[in-house]
Amino acid sequence: MGMKTIAAAAILSVAAFGAAEAKDWSKIRMGTEGAYPPFNVLGSDGQLTGFDIDIAKALCEEMKVECEFVTSDWNGIIPALQAGKFDTIIASMSITEERKQQVDFTNKYYNTPPAIAVPKDSPLTEATDAALAGKAIGAQSSTTHSNYAEVKLPSTDLKLYPTSDEYKLDLVNGRIDGVIDDVVVLSEWVKSEDGACCKILGTLKPDPVINGEGAGIAIRKEDQDLKEKLNAAIAAIRANGKYKEINDKYFEFDVYGD
Repeated sequence: MGMKTIAAAAILSVAAFGAAEAKDWSKIRMGTEGAYPPFNVLGSDGQLTGFDIDIAKALCEEMKVECEFVTSDWNGIIPALQAGKFDTIIASMSITEERKQQVDFTNKYYNTPPAIAVPKDSPLTEATDAALAGKAIGAQSSTTHSNYAEVKLPSTDLKLYPTSDEYKLDLVNGRIDGVIDDVVVLSEWVKSEDGACCKILGTLKPDPVINGEGAGIAIRKEDQDLKEKLNAAIAAIRANGKYKEINDKYFEFDVYGD
């Protein structure tokens, strides 16, 4: 067999192998937490709702693929993606350099700043490290908000919780002095019956290194074709009005950010 024939056979072999290995994205499994209202919430009826969920459904509709949602505890959600339990994470996950070491991300689909919430009768008047010195501040662990508090609010007594529901309960019951989370999450909570105890003390200036570029959809690094499909779909729903329709269902302002 001549060298050209060998080379041609090798190329055909590689092409055939690549085709065999190409993934079928007619069905995409979307991982989410289900415990982060108003972005993703698992109801008592077993149904997932929220901004993240509606955006995911719109993206799947745009891509003409079937969506299947899988819930996962926040602390194990990236390992679950890497283990193949689902194909993406759409759970208000901030795009940060630290996370990029483990997974890749689509372009952002929203970007909002962190904030501090406190009881309505709190004597606190400023959301600064000096004003919060010595105060017990709750945050969900393994989030950009807990990281922000560790770096930007070092004088506080930071308390970490597995979910946002647990820090809210401790704030309601007076076990902590305040909490840090996304301004939208806290604003929606204090407007609800469950959060009637509390108010927004103030928003915090995001740090791009800590808070990242906004919330994106996480994928495994090898799934670049899926990333391209999702990015095209994000751009499409922004352009055709579907994003605004979903945005206005939940918020009174454009959460996409700058």
